[in-house]
Formats: sequence, structure tokens, C-alpha cells
Amino acid sequence: MAGKAEKDMTQGSPVKLIVGFFIPMLCGLLFQQLYNMADTIIVGKCLGVTALAAVGSTGSINFMIIGFCLGVCSGFAIPVAQKFGEKNEPALRRFVANSAWLSVIFSVVMTAAVCLLCYDILKLMQTPADIIDGAYKYIFVVFLGIPATYLYNLLSCTMRSLGDSTTPLVFLVFSSVLNVALDFFTILVLHMGVEGAAWATIISQAVSGILCLFYMKRKFVILKMSREEWKPDRHYMKILCNMGIPMGLQYSITAIGSVILQTAVNSLGSMAVAAVTAGTKISMFFCCPFDALGATMATYGGQNVGAKKLDRIHQGVKIGSILGCIYSALALGVLWIFGDAITYLFVDSSEAEIIANTRSFLIANGVLFIPLVFVNVIRFMIQGLGYSKLAVIAGVCEMAARSVVGFCFVPVFGYGAVCFANPVAWIAADLFLIPAYFYVMKNLERMFGQNQRFQGRTG
Repeated sequence: MAGKAEKDMTQGSPVKLIVGFFIPMLCGLLFQQLYNMADTIIVGKCLGVTALAAVGSTGSINFMIIGFCLGVCSGFAIPVAQKFGEKNEPALRRFVANSAWLSVIFSVVMTAAVCLLCYDILKLMQTPADIIDGAYKYIFVVFLGIPATYLYNLLSCTMRSLGDSTTPLVFLVFSSVLNVALDFFTILVLHMGVEGAAWATIISQAVSGILCLFYMKRKFVILKMSREEWKPDRHYMKILCNMGIPMGLQYSITAIGSVILQTAVNSLGSMAVAAVTAGTKISMFFCCPFDALGATMATYGGQNVGAKKLDRIHQGVKIGSILGCIYSALALGVLWIFGDAITYLFVDSSEAEIIANTRSFLIANGVLFIPLVFVNVIRFMIQGLGYSKLAVIAGVCEMAARSVVGFCFVPVFGYGAVCFANPVAWIAADLFLIPAYFYVMKNLERMFGQNQRFQGRTG
């Protein structure tokens, strides 16, 4: 019998289930972005534009490495959601146990590798000479915290796969407050500079992960394991790797395009880097609902494909898309009216060039948020259905689009081309993802021997 903490998304109103899962997930992501923004705001206000550019110049490489961690953890959670939908609790527990073993291995290997290589990568990215030392100090500490990243994200993704999106939010709120407090302490009291901001982030994430661990041990009855279930198993590890590694690569491949684009931005100088840093941080905050929709679709899709309820999957995609489009219009309105005011959080009002460039970046992204809706809704649904390798191809499309903009258009059109790089990447991904979704559903219909596309709701 499942414990109180789990939520079955294979029965009941899809609208209520999706909204009920989405809202706590969104709040969690917003708080996550808030404490990420806190680093940037405090660095920009307390340490100046040069320090802000140093932190910002690491954004793409940070996304490439940490994004792989996030993708792997999300992928590991998919078989858990599927087995939960099937009501196969012994297999569910084995997947959770083996995902823990794999996460330990991945975190140790990745930490060692990227810490050794990060300075060379920054040089390869043409990081400006006046900010490269600060960039290295910041990103090296962030990479030291990869085990903490795995700890929190594996546990939070596992809880979400079991239908609980609220508990990770509670712990994230606590760690967000802690992060802000540590930012001020390390930067203003200990005078640790950009390193202090990095230490604040990883300590906060470690605390959040530890809190998740204690909670799961007490509340998730379904995860009470025998000694036999805890043993590493090659069969389960293989399935997990087939899910997790492609999803991790999807993030990283997408990020490669961002790295190439960041290299092009770096060639425009520190002022352009600072503007893109501020614009990216603000845009990421406004993109949280899209990410929350994606995570919701992955869990909803995983549970319902496990229960073989294909009609509910179609309903989920429709509901998620409508919610995303409504939000896109609202977000654009806010950015259009308050874009300059929000930028003042990062830089002084006297920095007219940076403020103008940041606004251009925000509006160019906001106008084309709707393609991003489908990127997240459809890609994560496909992943939840077990076709994570297709999502990798979507990541390749994004990488190719950003690379073309970085290599071909930024040298010609300058900063203006940078502003439209993300929208071009989203459209490129959609051109693949939308046909891929219909392919996946037709394949599942054949596999299950049913065609439920036009049937009424199940359960």
C-alpha cells in the first residue's frame, strides 16, 4: 500500500492533477531562481560590473555541466514514475536504489573531471582577460558542489515521480533563505568575493538535499527497502542509464550551443557579457513556469503510460499547452512594462548601455515565449513516455541553431543577433518535437493494441 506522501496521477481530473502538481513545482523553481538571482544581484551591487560579468561568463558552461546532472536525475525518475503507475512497488524500489548507486558514481567522476578542466574551458571560450580569474574562482567552487547537486535533484525528482511536488518546495524555500543569508555573510562579512557566492549556493543545495533525505526516510512508506532491494543490479542500472544519460546529454548538447553563443558574446566585450548575464537571469526567472510544466508533463506522462492510459496523455499535452500560452502573453506584458525596472536590481541606473541591451534581450525572448511552451510540454512528455533519446535530437536542433547564430550572425549583426538566439533555437526544436510526439503516440497505440485518441476520459 502506498504511503500518504504519494499521489496517483492516473485517476481523476487531468486538469486538477496537472494544476495541483504544477503550482508547487512552479513555486519551487521560482525560489530556485530567486536564490540564483540573489547571487547575481548581490555580486553586481556589492562587487561591481566586472564581477557580474565574471559570474555571467560561466553561465553556459555551468548549464552544460549542472544541466547534465539535472537531466540524469530527471531520467532516473522516469522508470520510478512508470512503475508507480503500474503499481509494481518492488521494481520501483530497485530503481530508486540503483539510481542512488549510479548518482554516487556519476558525481565523483564528474567532479574530478570538470574541476581539472574548467580553466582550460574558460580560455577556450575566449573569456575576457579582465574577468577570467573571477570566472574561474566562481565556477570551480560550483563544480565542487556537484555531489550536492546530485543529492538534492535525485531525491526531489524521485518524490515528484511519486506525485509529491510540494515537499521539495518546502525544503527549497528554506535553502533559498539560507542562500541569501550566506551570500551576504560570505561577500560582505568574510570578503570572499565571487567565491563566496558560489559557496553559498552549494551549501544551501546540500542542506536542501539532506532535508529531503530525512523526510523521505520517514514519510515514504513505499520506499522502505530490504537489504536485497538495496543491492546494485546491472539490469536496473542499464535501464536507468538508457533513460538518464540521454536526458543528461539533451541538457548538455543544448548547452554546447549556449557555450558557442557565449563565446561569441565574450568577443563583444565585458559590457555585452554583463547585459546578457542580467538578461539571462531575468529571463530564466520568467521561464520557470515553462520548466514547471515540463516537469509536470514528465511525471504525468510516466505514470499514465505505466497505466496504459493514452487518452489522458493527450489531454495532458492539451492542458499544458493552453496554460503555457496564457502565461506567455502575461509574461511578455510584464517584461515590456517593467523590464528596465527589473534590470535595476542587477546594475546601477547609470549603466545606460547595459540597461538598454538587457531590455532588448528580454523583449526579443518574451515575444517568442510560445515556441518555448511546446519545447517543454512536448519534450518532457516524450521523456516521461520513455522515449528520451528523441529528446536528445531536439537538443541537437537547439545546439545547431544557437551555433549558427553564434558563428554566422553575431560577427555580422553583433548584439542584436544574440538577442534572437534563444527564440531561433526554440523554433528549431519544435520543428522536430511536434512530429516526434505524434510518432511516439502512434507507436504506443500499436504497442498497447489500442487507439484512444478520440475516446473519452479514463478514470
